[in-house]
Amino acid sequence: MSAERKYREEIVHYGRMLHERGFVAAMDGNLSVRLDRQRILVTPTCVSKGSMRPRDMVIVDAEGCRVAGRRHVTSEIGMHVLIYRMRPDVQAIVHAHPPTATGFAAAGMALTEPLVCEVVMGLGCIPLARYGTPGTSELAKTLEPFVPHYDAILMSNHGVVTYGDTLEHAYMKMETVEHFAQIALVTHLLGRQQPLKEVEIEKLMLARAKYFGGKLAAGMPLAMMRPPEKAS
Repeated sequence: MSAERKYREEIVHYGRMLHERGFVAAMDGNLSVRLDRQRILVTPTCVSKGSMRPRDMVIVDAEGCRVAGRRHVTSEIGMHVLIYRMRPDVQAIVHAHPPTATGFAAAGMALTEPLVCEVVMGLGCIPLARYGTPGTSELAKTLEPFVPHYDAILMSNHGVVTYGDTLEHAYMKMETVEHFAQIALVTHLLGRQQPLKEVEIEKLMLARAKYFGGKLAAGMPLAMMRPPEKAS
């Protein structure tokens, strides 16, 4: 099986998982995989992520222009292009609207409280980007301050984008964001939170550097718990 064929089938698989778990509805969401330095394999617009076929995918160039495929490219291709350009380590991207996490985004609330050690280890935190109109360059610009430092971003009044070195990892990060949002919601309903202390976070970030390596806020572990910008 060629690498491209494998990626097409992976997109179908994880698109179906997004749909089955209620992370997308109707024709929402989009997924992509970087084929090489010049080409991106991406989901088309106006197709349910639960009923895609491998041949439905579209190939675009590094600027987001279609170079192969019959269908039209997702209107949010600019977001994918931006992330791939800013993060050479990223090979796959998932954008969805998981209900609880998107509820936080619609309420203007980031998921930055260090409440769960696994989330601190895996993602650091999940910042909130200000609102940008889907399908416009405005959307990508709202994400730009966060992309170098985080692997998951809440998008105000919109949804969530996650990315990683494989499509599986990008998808798993989406599951983590939604699971953490559900936990955070419970703490709000209970009326109290018990965040990890700074010394505990420092230990977790050191463990993250040891086990995950690579990209961490350079020399500043706690910086990952403090987003560079808040939604306005």
